[in-house]
Amino acid sequence: MAKISPAMLVPPVLFLGFAVLMLEGLKLEDPNALPSVLEGKAAPHVEVSALGDLPTFSDETLSSGGVKLVNFWASWCAPCRVEHPHLEALAEAGIPIYGVNYKDKAPNALKFLADLGNPYKAVGADEAGRMALNWGVYGVPETYVINSDGVIVLRFAGPITKRAIETEILPAIEAATTATDARD
Repeated sequence: MAKISPAMLVPPVLFLGFAVLMLEGLKLEDPNALPSVLEGKAAPHVEVSALGDLPTFSDETLSSGGVKLVNFWASWCAPCRVEHPHLEALAEAGIPIYGVNYKDKAPNALKFLADLGNPYKAVGADEAGRMALNWGVYGVPETYVINSDGVIVLRFAGPITKRAIETEILPAIEAATTATDARD
């Protein structure tokens, strides 16, 4: 029987250790979650141009008043159509939503809003995608909950659904509103 040298055990032991470290590093609470480094920080600069004759918004809009949503969308985005009725319901409930039309053609974006309704208090165009890049947008639709101080409290990637409203959006709005009320 051949004698095993301790040096022969080093590569398999190192490989096993590396594999364990890799598996531990990949564990996330929600494997579908896309982390945002902006949560808890001031919303990045608003860089939008006018979309038709619709009202637009600015940095000051996001840093004043109550809790609000910023929604990145596009007319060519199928999931944006899916979430649109839910945005309208939120707007009807009194939640101000500011829209950022991402890399879209103005006539298409305006037709989208004319056909489906306009849930936005104000909207701007981000033709080059610069604002979306600065905000860390992975793809549309994406929605941010902004507190009354202009701080991002939640980033929600993907289309807003009824379930997302109940489990993530409304709790984030409530927490941000409660924190503001406690501070005042």
